[in-house]
Amino acid sequence: MTKYNDYGSAVPLSDLLNWLEDGEELAFIDIREEGLYGDSHPLLAVNVPYSLLESQFPALVPRADTRTVLLAEDTRGGERAAGRLSALGYSDIHILKGGIGAWEQAGLPLFKGVNVPYKAFAEFVEHHYRTPAIEADALARLIEQQGDYVLLDSRTVEEYDRFHVPSAISVPSAELLYRFDDLVPSPQTLVVVSCAGRTRGIIGAQTLINAGVPNRVAALSGGTQGWRLADFATVRDGNRYFQPQSDTAAQSSRQRAAKLARRYHVPHIDAATLRQWQGDENRTTYVFDVRHDDEYRRGHRADARWVPGGQLVQALDKWVGTRGSRIVLNDNDGVRAATTAHWLIQLGWQCYVLAGIDEGIRPPSRLLAPPTVPRIDAAAARQRLLNGAIGLSADRSWDYRRYHPAGTHWVNRSRLDDLPAVAGNARDILVFAEDPALAQGVVLDLSDAGFNATAVEGKRQDWLAAGLELHSSSQTPAVAQQIDFLFWLHDRHEGNAAASAAYLAWEADLPRQVGDPAKAHFTLGIADGDAGGPSNDH
Repeated sequence: MTKYNDYGSAVPLSDLLNWLEDGEELAFIDIREEGLYGDSHPLLAVNVPYSLLESQFPALVPRADTRTVLLAEDTRGGERAAGRLSALGYSDIHILKGGIGAWEQAGLPLFKGVNVPYKAFAEFVEHHYRTPAIEADALARLIEQQGDYVLLDSRTVEEYDRFHVPSAISVPSAELLYRFDDLVPSPQTLVVVSCAGRTRGIIGAQTLINAGVPNRVAALSGGTQGWRLADFATVRDGNRYFQPQSDTAAQSSRQRAAKLARRYHVPHIDAATLRQWQGDENRTTYVFDVRHDDEYRRGHRADARWVPGGQLVQALDKWVGTRGSRIVLNDNDGVRAATTAHWLIQLGWQCYVLAGIDEGIRPPSRLLAPPTVPRIDAAAARQRLLNGAIGLSADRSWDYRRYHPAGTHWVNRSRLDDLPAVAGNARDILVFAEDPALAQGVVLDLSDAGFNATAVEGKRQDWLAAGLELHSSSQTPAVAQQIDFLFWLHDRHEGNAAASAAYLAWEADLPRQVGDPAKAHFTLGIADGDAGGPSNDH
C-alpha cells in the first residue's frame, strides 16, 4: 500500500471488492460532488461531496475507527479528503487507488441517479411479491364515478403539498399501517398507494399486503408522473391529511405489526441492550425515531435522530454510511418501527426495533469538531470589498445563478485548483455562502494553500441589508462546471413528459442493470422459505 502524508493508504480495487463482501463494517464513500456522483457511480457507494465533507461525514460515519474507503475523481482528491477526515479523528481511512477511473477501467457497473439500491429494491419487491398495480386511467374512472376506493399518497407531507393526484390523502409510508383502520373503514374498499414514481408506491402497497390487511391493495402505476403522462392533472389544493389515531386503529395496527414482525423475523431489543451496544467501540449503532415529526418534537430519545420510516427505505444512504452496522428503529409502540424494519432487513441490513420513548443517553463521540475559520458579518465584508478584497461565492451552482453578491466569482471546493486564474495574488479573499458549511470548507482549503481567506456570515437578506447588491447570471457557471448539480432527468416533476417517461423506464429497468439481487445484498422474502410471500391478487 502507498502512504499519503500519513492520512490514509491507497488500496487496490481488489481489496475494496473483497471488503464489500466480507461482512465486516465498511464505509464506502464517494466524495465527488453530487452531479458527478449522480451521473455515474458504483451501486453501493454512498455520496458525501467533498464540499460538505466535515458537516455530513460524521453523521453518516459516526465511529472514528470505521474502516473507510474513499472514492474520488483521482488519488490526489482522495488524499486531500483523507487529510481532512484525519483532522476530525478518523483513523482507518483508505483511498481507492486510481479513483473512479480504476472502477471504470475494470469494467465494473456504474449507475445513474441517486438512492439507486433502494429504488432497485422496490423493483425487485414488485417482481418477487407480484405487487398489484392500477393504471392512471382506471383510477381516473374511479375518481369520476366516486367509486369505492381510497387513494393514499405515501410521499412526505412537503412533497404532497407541492402537488398530488386529486382525492389523495397524505399518509407518509411509515404511517400507512399505523393509520389504516381510520382511513379505510370498509374491507371492501380498494386501497391505492401513490408516490412520485414507482418506489414508495410499490413499497407502501406491499407493506399493507405483507401486514395482512383485508382489502385489495394496488400501487398507482408511475405515481404522479404516470398520472401526468396519462394527461391527467395533479392538484395543489384540497389537501387532506391523516388525523390522530383512534383506539381501534391503534389496536389493529399493533396486532398486524406483531404478526408482520413474527413473519419476517424482526428482532426487538430493550433499552439496556441498546446501551450495551452503544458502549461497544468496535461496532456502529444508528438510532432513528421513525414517528411523525410532530410526535418527535414533543419528546424523543436523546440518542435518536428523526427520519420518517418510509424515507429510510427509500433513501437509507442519506443517513447510514457504514455497511455491516446495526440500525435501531424507535417509536412509541413498535408499529412504525416494525413495518420499516421488515424492509430494511430484506435490504440486507441488521435492523432492530426498540419500542417505547424514554430519555436515552447520547453516547460520547471520539470525533473532533471541524477547525474554526475566521468569519465576518456582511457589513464588514462590504467595506473590505470596497477596499479591494476578492469575493467568492461557494453556494450551490444553481443558487449562484439565481442570485449572488455582485462581483463574486463562483467556486466549488473540489475545483479550487483553478482558483489562481480568478484570485491571482489577492491578499484578501471573502467567501460567501448561505450554507455556512460550504463557505467553511472553501476557507479551510484556501488557508492551507496560503491565501488569506475569510467566511462571510449571513444569508441573502443579510447581504441586502448590509448594502450589497445581488446579481443573477443565467449562463454562469457553465453547465460543464456545475459538478454539484445532477442534470439527468432533473425536470421530470416540472412538466417535462419525456424526462418523466425516461425516469419511470429507468426505474423499471433497474433489476436488469443490477442483475443478481445478492450483488446488492438483498434478502427478499421471509426467513422460513416462503418463496413468493403474501400477495393479494384477489
